[in-house]
Amino acid sequence: MRFSLSRFPLLRVWWKRAWRFRSAGLGFSLGYGLVFALSATLFLTFLWWHTIGALEREVGQAVDADAHGLAERWMQGGLSSLQRAIQDRLDQDVEDQDLYLLITPGGQRLAGNMPSWPEAVQRADRFYTLKISRAGNTTSAAMHAYVLPGGLQLLVGRDIRGRDILRRVLTETFLWSWLMVTALAIGGAWVVRGIFSRILSSIARTTTALANGDMRQRMPLVGNDVDLVAHSINRMLDRISKLMEGVKQVSNSIAHDLRTPITRARNRLEDAALHARSTEEMHDAIYRAVADLDHVTAVFDALMRIAQIEAGARRAAFETTDLIRPLQDIAELYEATAEDAGLQIACDLPPRLLFHGDARLIQQAVANMIDNAIKFSPAETTVTLRASVSGNLVRISVTDEGPGMSAEDLLRASERFFRADQARNTPGAGLGLSLVQAVAQLHGGALALEPLQRGLRVVLSLPVEENGLG
Repeated sequence: MRFSLSRFPLLRVWWKRAWRFRSAGLGFSLGYGLVFALSATLFLTFLWWHTIGALEREVGQAVDADAHGLAERWMQGGLSSLQRAIQDRLDQDVEDQDLYLLITPGGQRLAGNMPSWPEAVQRADRFYTLKISRAGNTTSAAMHAYVLPGGLQLLVGRDIRGRDILRRVLTETFLWSWLMVTALAIGGAWVVRGIFSRILSSIARTTTALANGDMRQRMPLVGNDVDLVAHSINRMLDRISKLMEGVKQVSNSIAHDLRTPITRARNRLEDAALHARSTEEMHDAIYRAVADLDHVTAVFDALMRIAQIEAGARRAAFETTDLIRPLQDIAELYEATAEDAGLQIACDLPPRLLFHGDARLIQQAVANMIDNAIKFSPAETTVTLRASVSGNLVRISVTDEGPGMSAEDLLRASERFFRADQARNTPGAGLGLSLVQAVAQLHGGALALEPLQRGLRVVLSLPVEENGLG
């Protein structure tokens, strides 16, 4: 016969409730309540034990001190002096708590307020806690026996009725305190469970909305410590949204910018296949199509380099090197291009510039900066390459005397495939500054575009760390 919970409604309800105990929130709250209750129990137990122990030690010390005082009286004045001392103590005992008994070796009572020697007291090296009868009442007493010279035996004790009452009061107080603490622990656990459940519910609602495509959903701020979690998650979601928007823009830009050269290459090949009248015309169409496809390949290579840099794949190539020689090589490389455009390249570099990082990536980033400056600089102007250390940063800048950029364009200059209006007719894919931005982020630095009265300054700032001038 197959067992099914559906046949037993009460058992099914119990099973569901038991399953709820496996929830993270309830488990956390139960753990909190258990730790709180155990801590309170240990604290109250220690307090009870210490208080009762202090009372017992006080009684023992009083009995010992009293016995030593009586022994001194006996040594000073003999038996008669000891008897008077016992009687004086009994006369001064207003609370009727002191117990004394002095007997001879034969058991004859000489002094004290106890009728006879208790049978349980057989040794003189320990305290006894006994039940005794006094004035028709049974009470508790703590006693200690002492053997005096001549065979005399002295019994000194205290009526601990008050201590027993105090012990009972303390025990009841601590028990009720433990019950109250346990109730508070349960209540606190329930509150903690509610807080924990609200946090998880808020996270669940946010992630569910994100899973359904609503990237605008964020965790609400409630004005307490939970906001630390909410802030972190919201920052993460903002970053994810920004990255997804960037991917969307890149995808759209790729589709838009690469469609033209691919379509142009196809049309040229198709036109040559249909209308070419000679081998030279066919070869010319093929060469032009290859040039268009090379442009597409260069764009994808640039995108792959940017992706590798952003992923940190080039961090293994970091080393300490002098950047001056790579920067001079780049400047010399672009001198011919600058001369063809009627420009000059000026360098303002220190003797040495030690840097810890990937020198080739820095060289490639600076090459992109100089290439952009040459493209947008008018003839008979100067492109200036500078490097220096400013505070905790190494600054590598390229300054041109071109038309500059608008404030709106400056905000988007490092986006992939972005091209300002004045750059529409210049060659390129709009990936140069994107690569510079990726190189800066890989080295923990930043890219800044500073507009000037005439021209634009592009600054690559890198943290000093092991960098410095030598």
